[in-house]
Amino acid sequence: MKKWTCNIGIGGRIFRGVLGAAMLATGLYLILKTDYAFWGCGLCTLGAFGIFEAIVGWCALRAMGVKSPF
Repeated sequence: MKKWTCNIGIGGRIFRGVLGAAMLATGLYLILKTDYAFWGCGLCTLGAFGIFEAIVGWCALRAMGVKSPF
């Protein structure tokens, strides 16, 4: 398996970490407090992936060639 190389800077890592944490918290709220568990599971998955990207410093979209401002 090829090691992932860092393709985002510190600003992008902070942005992805904050956004991931917000999506994870919102997803948990939807699962535990409302009847929208399906959407909550989706938000939890995306939030966990955003936090993973922030920790590793790797962006999936940038790895596929999409240019992002962060």
